[in-house]
Amino acid sequence: MNLSTIFLITLQMQQSTEGWSRWVGPTGSVLSAVVLVLVCFIAWGANLVTLPGNWISVAAMALYVWLGPSEGRLSIGITTLVVAFVFALLGEVIEFVASAFGARRAGASRRSTIFAVIGSMIGALTGAMVGLPVPVVGSVLAAILFAGLGATSGAIYGEWTDGRSWKESWAIGQAAFWGRTFGTLGKFIAGFAVVLAAVLGVVF
Repeated sequence: MNLSTIFLITLQMQQSTEGWSRWVGPTGSVLSAVVLVLVCFIAWGANLVTLPGNWISVAAMALYVWLGPSEGRLSIGITTLVVAFVFALLGEVIEFVASAFGARRAGASRRSTIFAVIGSMIGALTGAMVGLPVPVVGSVLAAILFAGLGATSGAIYGEWTDGRSWKESWAIGQAAFWGRTFGTLGKFIAGFAVVLAAVLGVVF
């Protein structure tokens, strides 16, 4: 494929994109902004089940910066995207540090660490469905609490089946609980900052 062919294809794509933008108009821009915010909120909730929700939000914002409005109230600038990236990175740091001071520092094996992650995911899903009798945030609090309990159960099971005593397994299970709870909570708060950046970016 020579340079002239690449140039023609690029020109056609650009004209097609411009035509699509004109056809979509203001209504399409508003719809795109609404979809972005919804995706960010859904991704934010995915943090509770140990999925990379914050990075999904950042990726969605990057796609919006690339394909969305380049100017006006509904546009998102590079600065907003960088701020969201920094908060997402901060969430990962918090989760890593909390985990490092959790089960791993207490001497957990790789086996129990894996079971702790699996138990955390199951616990978070269960907590989100069961919820707590607290208005609005009941499901969120339950997901965080059950994620910690799931991590505890997984770590204890992993250590016990690996030959450790119940006393040793229980100590590691407690460390897994606090590590997972604080890690998830910190990442969830950082995720809220990412969502807030997206909302403020399209509103102001």
